[in-house]
Formats: sequence, structure tokens, C-alpha cells
Amino acid sequence: MENLISLVNKIQRACTALGDHGEESALPTLWDELPAIAVVGGQSSGKSSVLESVVGKDFLPRGSGIVTRRPLVLQLHRIDEGREYAEFLHLPRKRFTDFAAVRQEISDETDRETGRSKQVSTVPIHLSIYSPNVVNLTLIDLPGLTKVAIDGQHESIVQDIENMVRSFIEKPNCIILAISPANQDLATSDAIKISREVDPRGERTFGVLTKIDLMDKGTDAVDILEGKSYKLQFPWIGVVNRSQADINKSVDMIAARRREREYFSNSPEYKHLAHRMGSEHLGKMLSKHLETVIKSRIPGLQSLISKTITELESELSRLGKPIASDAGGKLYMIMEICRCFDQIFKEHLDGVRPGGDKVYNVFDTQLPAALKRLQFDKQLSMENVRKIITEADGYQPHLIAPEQGYRRLIESSLVTVRGPAEAAVDAVHAILKDLVHKAVNETMELKQYPSLRVEVTNAACESLDRMKDESKRATLQLVDMESGYLTVEFFRKLPQDIEKGGNPTHSIFDRYNDAYLRRIGTTVLSYVNMVVASLRNSIPKSIVYCQVRAAKRSLLDYFFADLGKKETKQLGSMLDEDPAIMQRRANLAQRLELYRSAQSEIEAVAWAK
Repeated sequence: MENLISLVNKIQRACTALGDHGEESALPTLWDELPAIAVVGGQSSGKSSVLESVVGKDFLPRGSGIVTRRPLVLQLHRIDEGREYAEFLHLPRKRFTDFAAVRQEISDETDRETGRSKQVSTVPIHLSIYSPNVVNLTLIDLPGLTKVAIDGQHESIVQDIENMVRSFIEKPNCIILAISPANQDLATSDAIKISREVDPRGERTFGVLTKIDLMDKGTDAVDILEGKSYKLQFPWIGVVNRSQADINKSVDMIAARRREREYFSNSPEYKHLAHRMGSEHLGKMLSKHLETVIKSRIPGLQSLISKTITELESELSRLGKPIASDAGGKLYMIMEICRCFDQIFKEHLDGVRPGGDKVYNVFDTQLPAALKRLQFDKQLSMENVRKIITEADGYQPHLIAPEQGYRRLIESSLVTVRGPAEAAVDAVHAILKDLVHKAVNETMELKQYPSLRVEVTNAACESLDRMKDESKRATLQLVDMESGYLTVEFFRKLPQDIEKGGNPTHSIFDRYNDAYLRRIGTTVLSYVNMVVASLRNSIPKSIVYCQVRAAKRSLLDYFFADLGKKETKQLGSMLDEDPAIMQRRANLAQRLELYRSAQSEIEAVAWAK
């Protein structure tokens, strides 16, 4: 059973070391789930004396006003033999054997957190005491409740202390040790008043009555100790602390305990209650009860820890990895993020994600429609054919066939194909840019780093611009090649004139009659349609090769080449993560460490059992 208290002690120390003080925050708290005993009492209620009696040592700061200004998590460890000593969590390698030095360190550590302004803080001090004269027990000493602020303290300190005490004792896992002086009316007890508010049925409150020996003659505290004046689920415990004179004389605590036992044993009023009175009984009873409570909470605690670890790991995964500190680590991180982006971009093109089908739509619908809209009939109207044929002949007419006229008619028709070809290049370029933006938005890692997001987007778009220019050059070359070299076989297969060039007895101008020109226009239109049908297939190939395939192959090549030349500072400027996210990740990682540590500790105890 002693292992259970040690287990909670370890987890509490880990909580404090890793920033879990049970305060309200955006992080899950383990502190609030741990069973603990909180010591509550008003100023001058004898709270410090009770704790020192349980420990058997003078170690708490004393003085007027509010002395305890931070929670003190007091962990008592029973050892079989050896010299008593104390250790603070904030001084892990220092062992105190002089308890006057412990008292001074508590004061100094309080001032380090709160300054000398006499204000209070919820950040606890952890003190472990190892002694053969204690039981295994953990107590949290809270600042004494007060009604008036003293000089140097803000007026709000009265409410601040009450709020702090309430925040501890309102937790369902907190056992309340309510300290009340017997020489004051119990109805005015600060400890009972606040305990009743959070635990109205007294199911987790232990009442401790101090200063019984200082009651007026003729009065006693029997009704309170027997639970008649104010009933709690657990019996009241009376203690007799050392007097101020005893403290000033440094009366030995062991002797004080003996005198306490004698007082209850020899007092007629309390003799029948002596077996459950005194600080020794208080310590043993609290230790036993704490062990029982911890044992009952372990299964629920294990379940909560497992669930919270899963949630923390999930959120950390969403937030991504922390930024590396060295240049190599930063470069690797940027490259990995870029690879994630590049993979998502490829998935869009390959149909794993939506969007790539739009490229095919350009080739299957948009380009054919644009080619169909080309008005070759206007280009090959009777007037235009006559004009071009006549102009092509120059000062002397053609002898056999108007070859130059044919060429000019074909060239003037095919040049109009450049428009749809360029439009197809631009349409695919727009689709690829849209897919880049989609891939950027879908790359979770890029959301962490706004500057890198901009850099990657710009680099990808610049690459697409270069690919577009290359694609446009290659695609228009296809059109120009068709104009630059005609397919001779097409014309050789055409039926020839019976006259093999005409009757020389006819006037040359008869060669330009309507029927002749109409046949030229029809021939040119047939040839142009044949070429356009070919270009309809070759233009998509050129675009896919120069833009789509190139983007899949080398979208960020220029960016990677430039990246290798950057210094650490420049790389760091790209990884300009939101400070709030960085802090959140650090907090989550720290809290995850706490929960994993707690899980290991609980499992170790379970296996040991």
C-alpha cells in the first residue's frame, strides 16, 4: 500500500516539474485527478503547528500576517533508519539535514516566485521529508484564510487566497483537512465555513481541533470531538500543539508528542477519546485513508491517462514536428514538406484527388470546339481566293498550277490555328496553377509556416510559367511546321486537269474563272482540315509533355537548387511558425511527457503488485 502514496508523490512531482499545477488552461490536467489532502485553516488556527507535529520537525516559516503564500506539497517518506533529511524539487541535488535551512529555503523560494510584495501564487513548492518518525503521507499546505490585508498587500489578497483554497478543495479527489481552533466558536471557523460550501455532506472532510488546552476553564470540546456540534463522516481529531513558549525554547517535537498523549490520557474530559486523539494518530489515520482513496482511483486514472495520451498524440500530429535548430535539420524539414506538397500535386494530376480531369476536358472539348469555330470559309471565299491567287502570280501568271497561291492560302488559313493552340496552353496552365493552390492548401505542414507556404507557391507558379512558355513555343512550332512544309502526297492524289495545265489558246484570265477558283478553295480547305485534324492530336501531346509531365517531373527543381544556397538564417525565416502554435506544441509535448511518465509509474506499481 505504501507504494500507492509513493506513486502519487512521483506523479505530483512530475506535474510540478512539467508545469501542471491544476490551474484552468487549454491543456488537460493530471494534477486535479490525483487524490490529495489539502490543509485548510484560518490564520492563527494552529495549522503550521499541526503539520510540524505530524512531521516531528520545526520547518515551516513563522511570523505575523500571511506567511504561507504558495501551496506547499509536503511529501513524507518513512525510512527504517538513518538521519532525517529534506529535499526540494527545485533543488534536486541538494539534501537538507538542517531544518532551519529548510524553513529559510521555503521563504526564499516563495519570494522568487512572488517577489517581496507579499502576494500569493498558485505554483506549488515541493518538499520531501525522509524520516523514521513519519508515516508515508502527502499533504498540501495552503495559505491561511484571512479577513484583512496587512500593509504591503493588495486588498484583493483576501479574495485571492479564498479563491486559491477553493480551487484546491472543490475538486472531488481532494481530501480536506479542516483546522479549527477550539478556543473560538466553531460557527466562525474559516476552515469549516469554506469546507461546508464545497463538501456540504462532510464526505471528504476531516475536522482537526487545535488549542484544546487553551480553552477557558469550565469549557471543553467533547461535543465537537464526538461529532455532536458539527457532524462529519469521519471522526474529529483533537491535537495539542506546542505553546509559543515551547517553540521559543525549541522544545523537542518528540517530547511534545509525548506530552500531547499524556494530556489526552490524563484529562477526565478526553480520556475516553484518547485512543483517536493526537498528531500521531492524525498522521496514521490520514495515511491509511489516502492509501484507500488512491487504490480506488487507480483504474479510473489509468483509463483517463490512456485516453489523454491518445488525444495529445493526435493533436501533436496535427500540429506537425517542431523546427530543427541547425541548418541541415531546417533544410531537411523544408525538403520533406515540399515532397509532401509535390506528392499531393501529383495525386491531383493522376486522379487520386480531383482536378486532373480538367486537363483532359481542355483537349476533348475546349480545343476541338475552338478549332471548329475557325472560319476557314471566310478565309477561302471566292473573293479572297481570287485576290491571293492573283497577288501570288505577280507580274507573270503561273504556267501549270498556282503553287504560290496554294501555299499562301494554306499559310493564311493555318495561322488562325495558333489562337486555339495558345488558348489550350493557357487553359492547361490555369488548371495546373489551380492544382498548385489546392495542393498547397491540402499540405498540412505548409499551414504551419506562412513564409514557406508563400515561397513554395511562388516557386511552383514560376516553374509553371516557364513550362507554359516552353509549351507555347513547342505547340506553335507544330502549327508553323505544318505551314512551312506541305504534305505533297495530298496534292499528288488529286485529279489533274485534262489539259495538264490548260489550253494555251485560251486567255490567261480564263484560268481565274469561278469554277477554277472554287476548286482551289475546296482543295485548300480539304488540306487545312486534314492538318487541323492532325494538330488536334499533336497539340495535346505537346502540352502534356511540356507542361503536365514537366510539372510532375520537376515542379520545384529550381526551388530546390536555390534552397541549397541559403544560409541558416534564411532557412529559418521560411520556417516562421506562428509563436502561439510553437508554444502550444511545446506545452502539449511537455504534458504528453507527464502523462507517459504517470502511465509508466502506475504500470510499474501494478506489475509489482
